[in-house]
Amino acid sequence: MIELSTGGSTPAADLIKDTTEAGFMADVVEASNEVPIIVDFWAPWCGPCKTLGPLLEDAVRAANGAVRMVKVNVDEAQAIAGQLQIQSIPTVYAFYKGQPVDGFQGALPQSEIKAFVDRVIAAGGGQASGDPLAEAVEAAEAMLEEGAATDAAQTFAAILGENEHHAAAYAGLVKCHIAMDDLEQAEAVLNGAPAEISTSPELEAMHAQLELAQQAAQAGPVSELAAKVEAEPDNHQARFDLALALHANGKVQEAVDELLILFSKDRAWNDEAAKTQLFKIFDALKANDPIVLNGRRRLSSMIFV
Repeated sequence: MIELSTGGSTPAADLIKDTTEAGFMADVVEASNEVPIIVDFWAPWCGPCKTLGPLLEDAVRAANGAVRMVKVNVDEAQAIAGQLQIQSIPTVYAFYKGQPVDGFQGALPQSEIKAFVDRVIAAGGGQASGDPLAEAVEAAEAMLEEGAATDAAQTFAAILGENEHHAAAYAGLVKCHIAMDDLEQAEAVLNGAPAEISTSPELEAMHAQLELAQQAAQAGPVSELAAKVEAEPDNHQARFDLALALHANGKVQEAVDELLILFSKDRAWNDEAAKTQLFKIFDALKANDPIVLNGRRRLSSMIFV
């Protein structure tokens, strides 16, 4: 690792491109609303970058359009590097729906690069290659959506019997317990996940869903909190509590709106609590949910100004 100096099938030509500070918003933030974007921060003088870059490009091409890659020369885009607090290169970030979802620093072996790309694809709702149990997971998800949480849980458990490291099946089992309002068991299953998948996008999403379910049990009355916010529009804690209460009552869009107002008023309040809560809500919903798509765009427009 080198410290920074201060100074469906997609055509191959469209999978990998270079960008600039001026093009970063369009090429990365906005483009990531369609497909995950892997961003390689590099410099011409960086030796490890010359090794990592081609390996990343090969892995992206092998994904056949499920992910794209954008290359950023930090010598020519120091403002972007500073905004993302990049202190050494090579650094790689993956963006989806306008926000970083994964990343690493330093050169990696090809096997770890392949695993990283697969995680990014999964974060975008795609299916990593080589997963023979994908159809069973889809069937269990359909059961859960139809309200058959017990049957879905049995199916997910059977999948884990075949592959205990199947992140999607593990996440599905947690989701079943949340649906059955057994939050204690959901937490136990989540905490018992194998270390190899404990930080996977699927289980990170379940952490978000579980935290939201736990928050709902403590939420206050919407009417009282709304009245307080109307009387004290700069009372950040009251607005945050209102967002929690709205979400607990199924008013997800209204909760997102209040959190975005809070972020616009004071993004640093309570260790960026508004942004953290927004990410929990986004992670708990499907990636293509209109609330997520619109919310991430609005948040990104505030962050990248």
